[in-house]
Amino acid sequence: MLEKQDEHILAQLQREGRTTNQQLAEDVGMSTSACWRRVRALEETGVITGYSALVDREKAGFTTSAILHVSLERHDAKFVDEFVSRVTARAEVLECFATTGDADYHLRVVVRDMKAYNAFLDEFMFRLPGIRYVRTNVILKEIKTSVALPF
Repeated sequence: MLEKQDEHILAQLQREGRTTNQQLAEDVGMSTSACWRRVRALEETGVITGYSALVDREKAGFTTSAILHVSLERHDAKFVDEFVSRVTARAEVLECFATTGDADYHLRVVVRDMKAYNAFLDEFMFRLPGIRYVRTNVILKEIKTSVALPF
């Protein structure tokens, strides 16, 4: 369980990841040395897993985004492990979730255009062993996209 000060630090870092330790300490009401120690502890325990820039996918040229619903024919470890290994290695796959319901997995995929999406399906997804079906929902408009947890 996180302490309140840790939650304040994480909330602020989610809003502005490039903030200095001094500014972060001021924002959360701590000394700079205490703030630095808490941030280091959050990194070392794996609560903070890394830092990155948020990029507007359309402005970066990735105009097509889709949610894929994937079901496997078999659920033996061999097929599941190969599916997970190959899917996680693909840069187009931003997220992959093992889920309940009709599909075994849901993937969020981004590509430059529909031609690239078709190639992704034909050259990768449809060639994975053990796939029963792949259904696609093309994202028409992103209403809300966030990676910030609700502290």
